[in-house]
Amino acid sequence: MIRRDFLQSAMGGMAVALPLGLAAQPVHADVHGGRHAAPQAGWLNVRTFGATGDGATIDTPAVNRAIEAAAAQGGGTVWFPAGTYACYTIRLKSHVGLHLDHGATILAASVPDGGTTTGGYDAAGPKQPWEAYQDFGHNHWANSLIYGEGLEDISITGMGLIWGKGLSRGEGDELPLAESAGVANKAIALKNCHNVTIQNISMLAGGHFAILLTGVDNVLLDGLKIDTNRDGIDIDCCRNVRVSNCAVNSPWDDAICPKSSFALGYARTTEYVTITNCYVTGAYEYGTMLDGTYKKATYNEVRKAVGRIKCGTESNGGFRNITISNCILDQCRGFALETVDGARIEDITVTNITLRGVVHSPIFLRLGRRMRGPAGVKPGVLRRVLISNISSYEAVAQYPSIISGIPGSFVEDMKISDVYMHQVGGGSAEWAGIEPPQNELGYPEADMFGTLPATGFFLRHARNIEFSNVEIATAKPDARPAIWADDVDGLDCFRLRVARGSAAFALRSVKQFRNFGSMSSKDVSEEFVDSKRI
Repeated sequence: MIRRDFLQSAMGGMAVALPLGLAAQPVHADVHGGRHAAPQAGWLNVRTFGATGDGATIDTPAVNRAIEAAAAQGGGTVWFPAGTYACYTIRLKSHVGLHLDHGATILAASVPDGGTTTGGYDAAGPKQPWEAYQDFGHNHWANSLIYGEGLEDISITGMGLIWGKGLSRGEGDELPLAESAGVANKAIALKNCHNVTIQNISMLAGGHFAILLTGVDNVLLDGLKIDTNRDGIDIDCCRNVRVSNCAVNSPWDDAICPKSSFALGYARTTEYVTITNCYVTGAYEYGTMLDGTYKKATYNEVRKAVGRIKCGTESNGGFRNITISNCILDQCRGFALETVDGARIEDITVTNITLRGVVHSPIFLRLGRRMRGPAGVKPGVLRRVLISNISSYEAVAQYPSIISGIPGSFVEDMKISDVYMHQVGGGSAEWAGIEPPQNELGYPEADMFGTLPATGFFLRHARNIEFSNVEIATAKPDARPAIWADDVDGLDCFRLRVARGSAAFALRSVKQFRNFGSMSSKDVSEEFVDSKRI
């Protein structure tokens, strides 16, 4: 069976099908120079420790014995030769790496009868007082296919596949199952580790999280191909993380998602993060990016594609010193920065981003006060964000880009330059007259205010916003202005270009307003605008 057929069978929930003709390969260990001999001296072959790689036998005991042996000798690499290794929880150790050869698959085995206390994956662990502040999956790590806590110098590398077939997505009808004994809902989960490398592997159907890193520092995630049925990469309360050259298809949830939850029992900032040269999408049925068929996912008006890069929703500890560059967001929700639980977001740079077919706002910057966290915390801060060299084509009509705080708490110090925003358009005069709700306590999402009265940018409760060389275009004529601004202190626009015949601005309670150098509208500078359309 070719690899494409193997992956397609995953989508249908069929019995295990072995990729690349593995069913015909021997499952015995050959440690004397045969086809399964370790390719490098000092590598430990999991077959030497009893793994069969036949896709049916549970190979977890053998894999964990190999890891323990590597750790006992001071470290080493545990090697998975070609084969399919059905496993429950694999427990990592410090100074040990896993290497998946071409044709090697670590398969998350199914749990009989929806959960058991005597078999299956490691228990989730005891509940903590702060669990209400984030989803169940964020609070537990051991209930995973591959797990490590308090470790250093670890890696997962190679050209093989991690297939989370037996994992729970932890959502909807599967939510009770996710909390059952013996059930896992994460492919890779690491807590309080440092010096971590995950490189070049492919991942299919990772459960709630394909990769969940919590309190993990000094991380390299490079060359990953993740085709999953919920979150791709979650970087929670982490420091010094580099994500590069990754492709993530996650139609039902976020693709690459820095977070700063309260899962460690305290607020910890996610900082010094770079995300570069990545492709994220929500366009395709999971599995069809990996098998090369790129079959379009189907959605409805209630549930749209996700598949984006987002900082949030969990935002207790904040985000600081983050750079996102040279990325493509394809037929998914747009880029998002969110602080709704009292965190500080500051010193963020986003540059060289291409968006196509965005189903929500291309850019969503939100400061709210959901305040899911310890009592007594004040609303957060969202400031010093630079966004440049952005091209967005054919975004949905209802939702322009959003920069919105709440009364008394402003989003501030935003510079947006060299941007082309193209939306479907067709908005009516009725849309132009909409008065969006504040929704201060709401879950942060682009549709939280409903259809908005702007084609390009919706600004509210903001301070010191600068636009330079920005074009707002629509495929169809639209009755709404390009920029709608309410309660904004400092709005400075240079060389703004809007569609011919469209209004450039609808202003209300705007201080220190200036527009100059535009061919679409006249130069104007005013200390205060009570209400005006330009």
